[in-house]
Amino acid sequence: MTAIERSRTVAVVGAGTMGQGIAQVALLAGHRVLIHDIDAHAARDGVDQVRDRVERLAAKGRLDRAGADEANGRINAAQALSELADAALVIEAVVEDVTVKQQLFASLEGVVSPDALLATNTSSLSVTELAAGMAHPGRFLGLHFFNPAPLLPLVEVVSGFATDQAAAERAYETVLGWGKTPVRCADTPGFIVNRIARPFYAEAFAVYEEQGADPATIDAVLRESGGFKMGPFELTDLIGQDVNEAVTRSVWDSFFRSPKFTPSLAQRRLVQSGRLGRKSGHGWFPYGPDARLPQPHTAAPEEAPAKVTVVGDLGPAAALADLLEEAGIAVTATGQGGPYIQLPGEGQLVLADGKTSVEFTDVVYFDLALDYREATRIALSTGEDTSERTLAEAVGLFQKLGKKVSVIGDVPGMIVARTVAMLIDLTADAVARGVATAEDIDTAMRLGVNYPLGPSAWHERLGRDWAYDLLHHLDERCPGGRYAPSLALFKLGYAEDGAVDGAEDETGDDGEEYGDDQ
Repeated sequence: MTAIERSRTVAVVGAGTMGQGIAQVALLAGHRVLIHDIDAHAARDGVDQVRDRVERLAAKGRLDRAGADEANGRINAAQALSELADAALVIEAVVEDVTVKQQLFASLEGVVSPDALLATNTSSLSVTELAAGMAHPGRFLGLHFFNPAPLLPLVEVVSGFATDQAAAERAYETVLGWGKTPVRCADTPGFIVNRIARPFYAEAFAVYEEQGADPATIDAVLRESGGFKMGPFELTDLIGQDVNEAVTRSVWDSFFRSPKFTPSLAQRRLVQSGRLGRKSGHGWFPYGPDARLPQPHTAAPEEAPAKVTVVGDLGPAAALADLLEEAGIAVTATGQGGPYIQLPGEGQLVLADGKTSVEFTDVVYFDLALDYREATRIALSTGEDTSERTLAEAVGLFQKLGKKVSVIGDVPGMIVARTVAMLIDLTADAVARGVATAEDIDTAMRLGVNYPLGPSAWHERLGRDWAYDLLHHLDERCPGGRYAPSLALFKLGYAEDGAVDGAEDETGDDGEEYGDDQ
């Protein structure tokens, strides 16, 4: 089915920020637009706000004068729902309350034509539940725009249990024609973005609660090593701790309190204390004219070793061998054993794998990086038996590569590695359950929350068994189900082999031991 014709009317119910943004998108796509609100003054103000934005676009040269005047002549306030009778699409953006929304759509069904689409912009409620009681639920679906709607390209097109495929396709094509990037999604808690994104916050908060590192350091590592645009602590301060925690709790409750989505006690205490982030003047970090933001832990300068031995295949960290040679460090490579970097003082440098440094003698773990050449910071962790010389050599080695170094506590999986592994796992599980395709999930996470790579792209880059192995080790050290790899991830990692190579082996890949097991 084709997109809704530009000659047809699009109506938006709810004149708040999101409603205004959606109205602006439809208006500039060429539709006649009506805004309705239970508060007639709010509807008129919403129209005025959209017209002002159109005028600003014209003033900046992004819209010609004639186009701006023509557009502003096509948007009006509707005093009553009955005025939406000729709308081909009605999108609601009202309060997140099931009863309010259900009553609204029951009323709309008696107003609009039989071929009109009805859509909710909800970010947290079930599309299937909202459609309960409708006479024609087949034409009802979710169109979840991201704020600010005129600027952010992503729209989740959510099919409820009763949504007709033809209605979903018509909505998809319509949104695509508006210049947005739609992704198809089944009605699942959190849809795509709010479901898959939970570990980005949860793992950072867990590292903090485990005394692994402070918020400023965790944020810096995820930005400067993981390639994320913002760290989870600064991002939740921007979103609002109450808002972010409410989404987490909603997803957790909707999944029957699965340990995969368990909220953070530290964040709960933050909300209870009223430290909600930027809007309250204090969250994880202080704000205001006199506030001094804490700085990440950065290790003091150390001397780099003159030579190292690369033992085995470093996998995702293989680029380090070339970088070390380019930095003037003599590198000897051996294909037997490992994988690790042998330091001159007999200590070993190992990529985070879900184990802990305390399990081995004289081992330093280093975290995953999106790109070891481009990364500007690397996190290291040590155990009780790690010598001062080994830590100094490890710090100096990465400093020689031009990286800042943050030494964190001995937490399994470190920071970037455990976060990425969990994102990969939730994505594999969602794809297997028919929530969305891997491609749509990757698109949603890149455009919706600005991730440097989609989880499936990470998975492909890191190797099909990397995330499974890391989570398997994490699950053994932190039992309870949170880190138990999904069946879908197991199948992706090992189905072709027909066996789980090394999953029962605690000595490293292919049974080769690194360090001295304690």
